Amino acid sequence: MHIGPGRLDHLHDSVPADVTAIAVVTNPTVGALYAERAMAALRKTGKTVICIELPDGESYKDWQTLNLIFDGLLQNRFDRKGLLVALGGGVIGDMTGFAAASYMRGVRFLQVPTTLLSQVDSSVGGKTGINHPLGKNMVGAFYQPIAVEIDTDVLKTLPAREVSAGLAEVVKYGLIIDAGFFDWCEQHVDDLRALEPQAIRHAIKRSCELKAHVVGKDERESGLRAILNFGHTFGHAIEAGMGYGDWLHGEAVGCGMFQAAELSAHTVGLDSDSVTRVKHVVHAIGCPVVPPNLGTERWIELMQVDKKTEGGHLRFVLLPKIGQAIVQGAPLNVLRDVLHKTSVPVM
Repeated sequence: MHIGPGRLDHLHDSVPADVTAIAVVTNPTVGALYAERAMAALRKTGKTVICIELPDGESYKDWQTLNLIFDGLLQNRFDRKGLLVALGGGVIGDMTGFAAASYMRGVRFLQVPTTLLSQVDSSVGGKTGINHPLGKNMVGAFYQPIAVEIDTDVLKTLPAREVSAGLAEVVKYGLIIDAGFFDWCEQHVDDLRALEPQAIRHAIKRSCELKAHVVGKDERESGLRAILNFGHTFGHAIEAGMGYGDWLHGEAVGCGMFQAAELSAHTVGLDSDSVTRVKHVVHAIGCPVVPPNLGTERWIELMQVDKKTEGGHLRFVLLPKIGQAIVQGAPLNVLRDVLHKTSVPVM
C-alpha cells in the first residue's frame, strides 16, 4: 500500500512484469479527471492499456453493469495474466474486484481509490461485490488486490459531501478499536473537513493500519472483522429503504453509528456522555444524525437482510465503551424503542 501525493503518476511501479494487458475501470466523473493520467503512467510498462467506463453511482452496482466489464475484457481478448485497475470510489472498486475474482476464475487487480471513503475503507480488506434489490453487497467474493495506490491529491476534487461521507468511516475506526484516535478525530474535525494535508494523511494512514490489523486476523469475517460493520446494519437499511444513491454510503453509516451508539446505551451500558460525543462528531463531520422513519417493521425487515444475521436473529456491532466493540443480538422491543427515538417521518 502506497499513500501520498502524486501516486497516480507512479502506478506502473505496482504492475507485475508478466502482465499481458491492462484494463482501467472507471466512471465518467473520475475518468474525465484522472483516466488519461493513470493510463499514461500504466503505458510506461509497455503493455496495452484500455479503458472500460461504467455509469456513475451506487444504483448501477448490479449484474447488468458488472457485465460491461466482462464485455470489455472479452472483446479485447484479455487472458489470465491481464490486470484490472479500479480507478474510482467504492462502487468502482467493489465491482472491479468482483470482476477480477470472477473473470477466468480469477485475474489480478489494482486498487486506485479516488474518494476518501474508498481510500480508508473499501479499497482495503478484499471485500468485493454488487448489490441485489433485496440487500446491499449480498453477492460478491473475498478477493485481495495486488496493491493499493492512494493518491491524496485527488481528494481536492471531491465535493464536500463526499469528504464528510469518508470521514464517517475514519471516525468509525476510533470508535471500535482506538479511543485515542477517536479523541484525535474530535480535535481535528475542522482540519479533516478542510483536507489539511498532514491531518488527512494521518487519518488515512491510521485508518488503513487499523483496518489491516483487523482483516489480518480475520480475512473472511468469521469473527473479529465483523466489528468493522459498526453502524452498517442501520446504514445499509437506510440505503436500501431510501433507494441506493439517495444517501451516500458514508452518510448512512455515520447516522447508523449514532443509532448503534443509542442501542449500545440500552443494551451494553455505553454511557450517555459517549452517546452524545458520537452524535456530535457525526454532526461535526457533516453527516446526518436524524435517520428517516421508514416505519419500525420496515426497518427491521431491511435489517434482517444483513450478513451479520444468524439463524434469522439480528446481530449488531455495539460499543460497551468508546474504543471497544462487540457483536451480539439486541431485544426487539429495545430496538423498536431506539428506532422510534432516533427517526423522523419521511417527507
